[in-house]
Amino acid sequence: MESNLSAFLKIIASDLPIKIIASNKEKSSPWKKVVCEKIIDQYHVSKYSETQVFNENISEKDLTKFVENLLVDFKQINAFCESAEYQLKRSKKDKYFVTKIVKTTRIIPRETQNIQKNRIFPENIVIEPLVDMGVFTRDGKVVRSMYDKYKQINRFIELIDNKVRELDLKSINVIDFGCGKSYLTFIVYYYFRFIRNMKINMIGLDLKQDVIDNCNKSARKYGYETLKFQVGDIKDYKPEFDVDMVITLHACDTATDYALFNAIQWGAKMIFSVPCCQHEINKQSFGENLPIVSRYGIAKERFSALFTDVIRCNMLKFSGYSVDLIEFIDIDHTPKNLLIRAKQASIPYASKYRMLDETEELMSTFGFSQKLYELIRGKK
Repeated sequence: MESNLSAFLKIIASDLPIKIIASNKEKSSPWKKVVCEKIIDQYHVSKYSETQVFNENISEKDLTKFVENLLVDFKQINAFCESAEYQLKRSKKDKYFVTKIVKTTRIIPRETQNIQKNRIFPENIVIEPLVDMGVFTRDGKVVRSMYDKYKQINRFIELIDNKVRELDLKSINVIDFGCGKSYLTFIVYYYFRFIRNMKINMIGLDLKQDVIDNCNKSARKYGYETLKFQVGDIKDYKPEFDVDMVITLHACDTATDYALFNAIQWGAKMIFSVPCCQHEINKQSFGENLPIVSRYGIAKERFSALFTDVIRCNMLKFSGYSVDLIEFIDIDHTPKNLLIRAKQASIPYASKYRMLDETEELMSTFGFSQKLYELIRGKK
């Protein structure tokens, strides 16, 4: 006769429960409880110690073995399927008993609920950086006043996710220029390590020593061994590994151009840049042939910002990248809401030089120059 344990594990393998909770811990267990939740085609695991939560993802095929291993540390496991709950208990004599509890209302998987649709970071998963940012509570709920930031963080990671899925990468090396307090740096690291299950080396770069010290302290607190922060200047930084991705969020004025130029020189596979403070062109006298574009201060400022970003996009295409210029509401609620997203691609020779010709014609027509163009063409 089949044992209760075997029967329970067969249910796990066939029904793929929406949620599993391990409780009633053994004295030797390092965990108070373990929660395992189905998200799309994998399971997110949260292991709760007395003071921290540790997260990992496992595949559907590994679920049964994972649950069986939980029985070393716990005497009770509850598996919540769509139409019923199954409870497994282990007695003091190591006998197993299974109880089936039929639900009167159907349990809906999280990914099909409207509020969680398309969220890479769904609610009820404890992500320590988001807790420390004040976006999540300690039990994984979104703080109501921070819901906009929660959506914006998800949006940024979705834009990264769309490109990452196009590449068959098992590991990734990332540079974050001008990381500041590194809210986004920690989230990007978490995404690659725990959502995509990839090996990651990541460096956050900033000019302020106290900021870097605090970020390194936080990385150690979270156990992010391959996330480091360094003091350095975007202009002359030399990476310690081959760079797959460059992120630059609000690098001011031409610092964005130096970051993009470095990314191109290093052969970065992907670039994600949210520019800021495009003063370079605005400081120049331009538009003598069309004075309407520079007559009014605010109009000149906006034309300057748009001219700057379209030149950056064209020069990235000239350098062998496919490029999107996307409206993006960033996590700091500033009006700088355009994201340049670039991925290495095979760009035909004629297309590359059309991008260059367009850029040079624009600058000639309005009478200004632009830093990324100068860097790529070796002008300065």
